[in-house]
Amino acid sequence: MNKLISSLLLIMLCTGTSAQRADYRVVPLPQSVQTDTTKCFTLSSGMTIAYDAANPEVARTAMWLRQWVSDAAGLTLTLAPDDRHAAVTLALVPKGAAKGKARRKAAPVAEAPDGAEQSRYAISVGKEGIRLTAATAEGLFRAAQTLRKSLPIADSQTAWQAVECPYATVTDVPRFGYRGVHFDTARHYFGIDVIKQYIDLMAMHGCNQLHWHITDDQGWRFEVKAYPRLAREGSVRRQTVLGTNSSIYDGVPHGGFYTQEECREVVNYAAQRYINIIPEIDLPGHMMSALHVFPELGCTGGPYQVMERWGISDDVLCAGNDDVLTFLRTVLGEICDVFPSPYIHIGGDECPKVRWKNCAKCQAKGRQLGITAQEGRTVEAQLQTYINSQMEQFLAGRGRVIIGWDETLEGGLTENAIVMSWRGMNGGIEAARQHHRVIMSPTDYCYIDYYQTRSHWGAPLGIGGYVPCSKVYSLEPVPEALTADEQPYILGPQVNLWGEYVAYPEHVFYMLLPRLDAISEVQWTPAEAKDYDDFRQRLNHMLRLYDKAGITYCHTIE
Repeated sequence: MNKLISSLLLIMLCTGTSAQRADYRVVPLPQSVQTDTTKCFTLSSGMTIAYDAANPEVARTAMWLRQWVSDAAGLTLTLAPDDRHAAVTLALVPKGAAKGKARRKAAPVAEAPDGAEQSRYAISVGKEGIRLTAATAEGLFRAAQTLRKSLPIADSQTAWQAVECPYATVTDVPRFGYRGVHFDTARHYFGIDVIKQYIDLMAMHGCNQLHWHITDDQGWRFEVKAYPRLAREGSVRRQTVLGTNSSIYDGVPHGGFYTQEECREVVNYAAQRYINIIPEIDLPGHMMSALHVFPELGCTGGPYQVMERWGISDDVLCAGNDDVLTFLRTVLGEICDVFPSPYIHIGGDECPKVRWKNCAKCQAKGRQLGITAQEGRTVEAQLQTYINSQMEQFLAGRGRVIIGWDETLEGGLTENAIVMSWRGMNGGIEAARQHHRVIMSPTDYCYIDYYQTRSHWGAPLGIGGYVPCSKVYSLEPVPEALTADEQPYILGPQVNLWGEYVAYPEHVFYMLLPRLDAISEVQWTPAEAKDYDDFRQRLNHMLRLYDKAGITYCHTIE
């Protein structure tokens, strides 16, 4: 009730009418929003945006902000780098000075964790206009996104001449340095235009890590120049099972892969939006698409087919074949050439050991390495750790760090590995206790290939389960079970969109939205400031943005 009264009062005090106005309480919610409800600055068409033209990153953000203001509110602003009297100013300031020119005493802003400080920004609104400040170009980009989302949205028949912006001071920095979103294009191929739209939505929500899953049993989507047949043949499955692994197939070949030039284009597109792309080459399991092309790399010698069903194959790369390590080093070497990411994801999940247990080469490799069964660790589990450690050493030589799913704990973690905990929180807790860095992505909260509505009537096909928007929002990535010394090992949370049943672009964005809004607030906003009812009210504005842009999303929010 108090929020409603404040909103009505603000409208009357700013304009005396029902004129359109800005609201800085966006998604994700900034750390501190202080407003003066008695005064407003009027932003109108014809006004200017000032910025440092000598800085290409800042100039790019100014150009985008001009477009975003036009798209949302219908206002036409002009770029004027040297205008000292501009309505909107983007300014780089020394670290510690990007606090905004306070109209009221602002609430203290917490210190940022590693990896988050570059996103710190401030917005001040007063009689001289709107001023966006940050110590980095990335911070200005985040500030521009917040201003964009603050503006009222004009419908397709309306182009407002002015928007009332209450005097305010916004000071902000994200809670977590790692703010991830996963996209699986191995099961179903999507063109780079879809991936770019995915990246745009991530950028709007303050996310900074795209985990790109580009190889799996059902398709190899990355071009490896040393092995030209790998993508050409490994990307194509003869047909695809219908429904949830029925006995019926569509009879239609499915293929497609990304050239290295296309991958570089996507990497550059993401980097301009301050998003790092983490490629995943899942190994040593989930390799049927590679075994189809190179059957000699499997324990049985094949023949193998690119999988036409969903699930897990017992056939994996042979741990006793040294040619496998050569193959993997070659693939990951070209991955490093294309993706500058400091992190490379090597998967490590769902790797059955049945072939290794019965493979003479694998057992001989175990004896050669002096591996013996230990309490809780089989020879075969330790063979996977051996492969992981070989890849970690190779990638370390390229200045990279590996990420693996939490199964990588089973044979003992390699020294610098980061664990992505998906089978609940326990894997992440155990890894943090061992002083390994952790990304929290538990299935029950973060798997957005699950249904988001209780009723599946009329909903696109999902893999099963139920992960509504409210469940995603309720995630607390830092478990209470960890000590104060262990908690900093949690880098941040990530949602995962697996592609088995996601076959067309509208389905992608239906599954993503609005659960992306929910995880963005988990990633960005301090835990004590989260309030689902308040989030739902603020979410309505985001939904209008999606409507205006013609973006598909789930309208039933539970």
